[in-house]
Amino acid sequence: MWREDWALAPVDEDAPRAAPDALATEIMNIMEQGILVWSADGVCELHNSRVYEVLGLEPGDLVIGTPRAEFRDLLAARGALSPVCRDTADAAIAADRPYSFDMPTPSGGVVLTSGRPARNGGYVVTFTDVTAARTAARDVEAARASAEAAEARARDALDGDRARQEEARQLSLLDEWLQSCKTLRELYMIVTRFLCRVLAHTSGELYVFSPHRDVLDGVGAWSGAELQRHIATDSCWALRRGRAYEYDPAGICFVCGHVDHPEDEDYPGKYVCVPISAHGDTVGLLHVRFDPEAYGDARQKRAATFTLRCAEHISLAVANVRLRDELHEQSIRDPLTGLHNRRHLLDRMRRELSEADRRGAPFGLVTFDADRFKAVNDTYGHDAGDAVLLALAAVMGEVLEEGWTGCRIGVEEFALLVPGADVAAAAAAGERLRARVEAMEVRHAGAVLPPVTVSVGVAVYPDHGRDAAALLKRSDEALYAAKEGGRNRVAISATPGPPPAAA
Repeated sequence: MWREDWALAPVDEDAPRAAPDALATEIMNIMEQGILVWSADGVCELHNSRVYEVLGLEPGDLVIGTPRAEFRDLLAARGALSPVCRDTADAAIAADRPYSFDMPTPSGGVVLTSGRPARNGGYVVTFTDVTAARTAARDVEAARASAEAAEARARDALDGDRARQEEARQLSLLDEWLQSCKTLRELYMIVTRFLCRVLAHTSGELYVFSPHRDVLDGVGAWSGAELQRHIATDSCWALRRGRAYEYDPAGICFVCGHVDHPEDEDYPGKYVCVPISAHGDTVGLLHVRFDPEAYGDARQKRAATFTLRCAEHISLAVANVRLRDELHEQSIRDPLTGLHNRRHLLDRMRRELSEADRRGAPFGLVTFDADRFKAVNDTYGHDAGDAVLLALAAVMGEVLEEGWTGCRIGVEEFALLVPGADVAAAAAAGERLRARVEAMEVRHAGAVLPPVTVSVGVAVYPDHGRDAAALLKRSDEALYAAKEGGRNRVAISATPGPPPAAA
């Protein structure tokens, strides 16, 4: 259905029309951008009113006929047009190419300035207020950078947590092995092999104080490090200062005396020296060198921290093994003479029996005690008796050969275990001992005590017994036979041992 309002209004052919320049100006003034047209010789031919608002200009700052150079000088004076942007525009105009750059405004905004060549040799320049867009872009970039930084921190935290968990696992494993050690020598071996595995691209040495604490003895090294037999106690800055010492050529550091390098020259790499201390007592030194090609500052710092933690665990383990050794030694030593006691003798005999069975070799047991020892105690006092016992222990120490074991197993009774000895060899050891005692002189309280002699009994595995109890019994029987025979003599067990068990 047709409606009247759908029809176009009739065109009044006689109505006045807008001039083309006026129409163009009206259109330009409606636009959001400031527009400026330069002629081929650099004179303003046309601009819209928006250009004043966008650039923060006064109406008299730009008019038709204003030279481009004058207008640029104005913008430069306001701090909007930098020499770099001016050169960029000049280079583009000379090459008849477009150009674009951002300009700041006095109000703190940002204006995108874009120029394009016209067909008549002039240029059409637009000025667009992009303050909001640039702010949003900066905010987006800042948010992206913040997110990336947060992600990096989270990743670093996760990596650090994983590294700490791995270090804790490794230290737990180290503790498990260290607690299983029976001897310090075994402990030192485990420490060096462990550090070689967990501290890749490092080399180092482990030193412990000697019993007299005058030097440190080298006990272990890894990754080709040259282990020194001894180092002086004052040759390490860590021991002098009582704390860990990290050497960094870039810092104010000095080379330790135990490092094979001139002290007045910089050492080319980094290293750390850590005192091994437990219960307030320094027991040794851990020295670790880092490969400069494999260790940057961050990795070297983490490795040095881990080395310190390892040293703490090693310190406790060394102290515990030493304490255990001391307690064990006390349990198997006679406090008066320093010789091993009966408990140690039985343990050594059980091991010797096992070895003898395996090798098919004999071993001898020699027991002896001081003749008329009770009379010495009764006449001269127990101090004199102790002097006699100490003299007997000293003679035993002179007679002992490598691999032999000397023990005090009773008040005045002693025993000597001689591996590999048959009856003749064991009897010869007993005779040598008897002769040395007979020839010795015991002094006490400034006087010489009466001569001391011993009666000696000898039993041999397997001739006289096949277990520790039987051998001790046969040896004691021989000892008493020597006493009954007049003392100061050696007697060999006359009782044969049981025949070997049937296969």
